[in-house]
Amino acid sequence: MNKRDFLRIMGGGVVVAATSGCDIIRPLPNKAIAPWSAAGTVYEDPRKNALSYAILCPNPHNRQPWQVDLSVANEVALYIDPEKQLPHTDPFSRQITIGLGCFLELMSLAAATQGWAVSVTPFPEGYDTSNLLDTRPVAIAKFTRDDTLEPDALFDHVMERRSVKEPYDTEKTVANATLDAIARSGGHGLTIEASNDDSSVQTLRQLTREALSLEIDTPRTYKESVDLFRIGKSEVEANPDGIDFSGRFFEIMGQLGIFTRESALDSTSTSFKQGKESVVSVTDTAMAHLWVVSPANTRLDQLKAGRDWMRIHLAATREGVAMQPLSQALQEYPEMGDHYKQVHELLAPSGGTVQMLARLGYADTVSPSPRWSLESVLARGGKPA
Repeated sequence: MNKRDFLRIMGGGVVVAATSGCDIIRPLPNKAIAPWSAAGTVYEDPRKNALSYAILCPNPHNRQPWQVDLSVANEVALYIDPEKQLPHTDPFSRQITIGLGCFLELMSLAAATQGWAVSVTPFPEGYDTSNLLDTRPVAIAKFTRDDTLEPDALFDHVMERRSVKEPYDTEKTVANATLDAIARSGGHGLTIEASNDDSSVQTLRQLTREALSLEIDTPRTYKESVDLFRIGKSEVEANPDGIDFSGRFFEIMGQLGIFTRESALDSTSTSFKQGKESVVSVTDTAMAHLWVVSPANTRLDQLKAGRDWMRIHLAATREGVAMQPLSQALQEYPEMGDHYKQVHELLAPSGGTVQMLARLGYADTVSPSPRWSLESVLARGGKPA
């Protein structure tokens, strides 16, 4: 373990979090990653088969905010688990909605491989964009048998997809042709752009670094991440969501009381400052950036952004490119206002909403993130509470 890695762990902010992704000394607890090996292997119901893949999709802070109801034949009713929202960093549930869009896209891709077409009716009972998501359904998805359906080749890369939060190789550029191939992978009508231009990369490196630093320095938004730390095997297996720190090293550090949620909040310590720098400095290794812009910012736009994001991420995996969302500057809480304005002036000068922003590059592969089992998100006896 080198000095950089040690500092990422030792100081409270070392593990700052949501954004650090430490992949030191794995593997993860077997129970927490079992859904990755179970996907597509144990369910006869085509809906459950598709859902067993959908639960592997990317989502903010790994909150896994979905609940599903299968009480109507050949339908999946998707709801939000209201306890899984992020009121401080995502006060209008925009990012959570994007994660639910990822869920719907991956479910549809998986269903197609078994000859089932999925038609999605988003927010059939309406929606509100001025607050957190409520208990109305996010979507109703109807499964229809279609033996002529051609599976999407992007699905071939589901099991290898990762959000890679480690430093990228700054000696290896991402070619324009590769960026174009990734940006062309969307299918839901949004604007997807990418750039490896040196001036653009330098500007966005600085902007994303500042925004990430601000999120850490804002006590309530940082605490929202720290509250979701899962330290050691027992915590990860008890709650396989949030921000996991598993493996022998974290187990020992937690048992010794050196690394705890309380110590992580001590922003006055030298180790916190060193750890914070180690975390935010990954933004300096971006070799290209990619962003998604919607014409407006309705719930429908947000779901489309998620569906396209799922496709983009699979396309990046296909191309062997690592990708990490850097959504801090896109967040709508007051302290982030200046950065929000700046990123929109830069990436959406003609109007619209920047829904996603990511850094791209090349890096070693990392382990899969923990997941709740499919059974844990299935509604019992109808509509989720």
